[in-house]
Amino acid sequence: MFTKEVGIDLGTANLLIYVKGEGIVIDEPSVVSIDAETKRCLAAGQEAKDMLGRTPGRVLAIRPLKDGVIADFEVCEIMLNYFLKKLNLKGMFKRPTILICCPSNITSVERNAIRDAAYRAGAKKVYIEEEPKVAAVGAGLDISKASGSMVLDIGGGTTDVAVLSLGEIVSSTSLKVAGDTLDRDIIKYVKEEKKLLIGDRTAEEIKKVIGTAWAGSRNESIEVSGRDLVTGLPHTITLTSSQIEGCMRESLQNIVRACKTVLEQTPPELAADIVTRGIVLTGGGALLDGIDELLRNELHIPVYVAENALRCVAEGTGVLLENLHLVR
Repeated sequence: MFTKEVGIDLGTANLLIYVKGEGIVIDEPSVVSIDAETKRCLAAGQEAKDMLGRTPGRVLAIRPLKDGVIADFEVCEIMLNYFLKKLNLKGMFKRPTILICCPSNITSVERNAIRDAAYRAGAKKVYIEEEPKVAAVGAGLDISKASGSMVLDIGGGTTDVAVLSLGEIVSSTSLKVAGDTLDRDIIKYVKEEKKLLIGDRTAEEIKKVIGTAWAGSRNESIEVSGRDLVTGLPHTITLTSSQIEGCMRESLQNIVRACKTVLEQTPPELAADIVTRGIVLTGGGALLDGIDELLRNELHIPVYVAENALRCVAEGTGVLLENLHLVR
């Protein structure tokens, strides 16, 4: 049996697995629920995400990745094992070759942790590529030429900004401000201003339904239920788009500043290319309403959202698996 070649987008929020010849076969949230006493995996993916914040004492719903890197090594290994077993990729003679993605500015220790997790999940060989580069390939950019392309990949735990040329990253930065940070901003705002305690899932729902990055581009409201901090009883309030835009503004400005920093470090010839070709947005954060408008106004260059923003990195691993000689 020939070894299978597998690309993994090990994201803070979602785990996507691409199998060469089959396409994306798994697209699930990066959540595992385990039995606290026996450490046995009870569920992973969407099923485990539904349990977040709703489990009894014995059951733990855990997100093993935080800020784009492995926070709980043991649980991350359980999760990878669970999904690889589900795909039936491991066997006596068929250990897969795995290409796995990581944020651009992580330490060698964090990089080794990702590599070890893949080996312990049964990989025969492991290649590690940087997320912005893979996202650019997945978004359909030709990064092999001597011209500049700029990618802004806003994930769940990290935001990666990179300028690429000749197949490599010329200048890049990675910051721990992304989708999860925006959720925390919403939780903090509702707690401090409305005296209501809400969970992560509710915050994410608010962000998706009425959230916007550009003031005035959306004017919607949503009813939110949680625990009243004054009475301790369940309570419902109404939130509007402008309130959510206000509480996320500071974090979004950090992303804008990161883009400016990368552009300042970019050689002038490549900067000229980016003015004409623009910035491509990938990752789940690219789907936030008005984010392209915000960047366009702050940076004064064209900004496009990739068609398959959520799956860019996974599809990019697919393209790289077809051309593994380039990765090697």
